[in-house]
Amino acid sequence: MKKALITGITGMAGSHLADYLVSMNDLEVAGTKRWRSRDENISHLNGKVRLYDCDLRDYKNVLEVIKEYKPDLIFHLAAQSFVPTSWESPAATVCDNSLMQINLFEAVRENGIDPTIQIALSSEEYGLVLPDEVPINEDNPLRPLSPYAVSKVTQEMLGYQYYKSYGLKVIGTRTFNHEGPRRGDVFVTSNFAKQIAEIEAGKKEPVIEVGNLEAKRDWTDVRDTVRGYWLAVNKCKPGEIYVIASGKTRTVQEMLDTLLSFSKVKVEVKQDPKRMRPSDVEILWGDYTKFNKATGWQPTISFEKMLEDLLNYWREA
Repeated sequence: MKKALITGITGMAGSHLADYLVSMNDLEVAGTKRWRSRDENISHLNGKVRLYDCDLRDYKNVLEVIKEYKPDLIFHLAAQSFVPTSWESPAATVCDNSLMQINLFEAVRENGIDPTIQIALSSEEYGLVLPDEVPINEDNPLRPLSPYAVSKVTQEMLGYQYYKSYGLKVIGTRTFNHEGPRRGDVFVTSNFAKQIAEIEAGKKEPVIEVGNLEAKRDWTDVRDTVRGYWLAVNKCKPGEIYVIASGKTRTVQEMLDTLLSFSKVKVEVKQDPKRMRPSDVEILWGDYTKFNKATGWQPTISFEKMLEDLLNYWREA
């Protein structure tokens, strides 16, 4: 029985990936988490996954986990992934995201194991995209516009370097926006859904606070995304980069309007200057042709279903 390790297993993507891997029944699944992790995301998997309390910034801690578990597959999802936080803590974001990956790679090397490693990269790496450069594929130039994006470019380059220098089987997935149930409320789709649910429950005035509604994003359901991660480690080539996206782009305004269409509440939309970024990525629109050719993957869950499930998640919460 092969063994899979998910870093950041309590996050939205990590928990859905754990659900997907556990459903296979022929795979042993483990994950790393921190003391302040959102354990409720994986509480339904008690007894089905092995959990390690691990600070990935602590090399000895990481080394112990890899030495004990010896995974065949590693899905490296753990990161400081909230773009606004990267503006407030740029050094911590760039240093921590890089250090966690280096520690993981070095622990693999020191233990002499040869797992396939998927690293979760980001469409934010593209940053400034020119009008004639869409849809975006793997060959688009990277012009990162946030410290978070810079940290992801760094992770990508480290993955390539360890592949070329040491033969680590690293596969990079540049994932575009992926959303769904369990998404933290600091992220825009989840934040809007939570505000609507609070208004419906009478816990908030009928006013939704927003940032830039004109930005265009390519949204995929997280359940489709994690299926893509599984296909990546089984069908993609180490040392290569693959775009995972829906192939469609919509404005943040369209996303908000879709969420509101699932509710009967009447709300006022109010822009909050605090939600505006120093520089914003105007458009993200992915071309997943290369990934489709390698794996046969394509999205199966609609944009509307993704948002409806997210809103229902917050209604239940």
